[in-house]
Amino acid sequence: MSIFVDDDTRVIVQGITGGEGKFHAEQMIEYGTNVVGGAVPGKGGQEVAGVPVYDTVDEAVDAEDADASVIFVPPAFAADAIFEALDTDLDLAVAITEGVPTQDMAKVNKRLSETDTRLLGPNCPGIITPGESKLGILPGNIFTDGNVGLVSRSGTLTYQVVDSLTNRGIGQTTAVGIGGDPIIGTSFIDALSAFEDDEETDAVVMCGEIGGEDEEQAAKFIGEHMDTPVAGFIAGRTAPPGKRMGHAGAIVSGSGTGTAESKINALNDAGVPVGDTPEEIADHVEDFL
Repeated sequence: MSIFVDDDTRVIVQGITGGEGKFHAEQMIEYGTNVVGGAVPGKGGQEVAGVPVYDTVDEAVDAEDADASVIFVPPAFAADAIFEALDTDLDLAVAITEGVPTQDMAKVNKRLSETDTRLLGPNCPGIITPGESKLGILPGNIFTDGNVGLVSRSGTLTYQVVDSLTNRGIGQTTAVGIGGDPIIGTSFIDALSAFEDDEETDAVVMCGEIGGEDEEQAAKFIGEHMDTPVAGFIAGRTAPPGKRMGHAGAIVSGSGTGTAESKINALNDAGVPVGDTPEEIADHVEDFL
């Protein structure tokens, strides 16, 4: 099984006529993702990457029976693109865009709570169920199908950990990039809960980083609600307080939470072994299986 996407997922690409949208749409199609159309205002009637382009998401969803979208639009227009996706019957919207203003995402989050659509991102690499479907910018060649789920705030860290797992012969059910911004659509807990309910996920890797309290909250959830074993990694152990390290959400305020130490301690208290390197994460996963 998998979570959120599989080979039946029908995908539209918002921003498919742009350079990034077109390139990654072609990569997704080459991987085997069922990309059925694109949506770009004023570009309806064109064809890009072998699929039809519509003026609106609603038109694309209706015409192509789509249930997911991937958003490749500039930051200033990303919130509007997400709103457009949320106004349809899509099950999933994946916002790849980096640099979306936090005030815009606060408005998106309010609307999101009123819908049944799941949002991944923004500022995320996307999601992949190996051998079935990938939505976003993930390098499909390093993934292989198997029984380990992965959820991460960092795209690059995802790739490092997956590469270590794959080199050990450990495949993945689904890898989910939730994004590194302060306000995102899907949390660690959301993904962990889905993996817990997935019969074919026998272990989970959770990759976090400094800043915020999401990892501490996830640790509490793991300790109270999960039977599936979880291994963890926390990036940013040497970051000075108050300095942003790569992600807008990776800022330690000095409040006693949000530090690497507080996150590692919370995970350890929940029975989650935390690796110092991606290779150590693979060691822990091997111990579970």
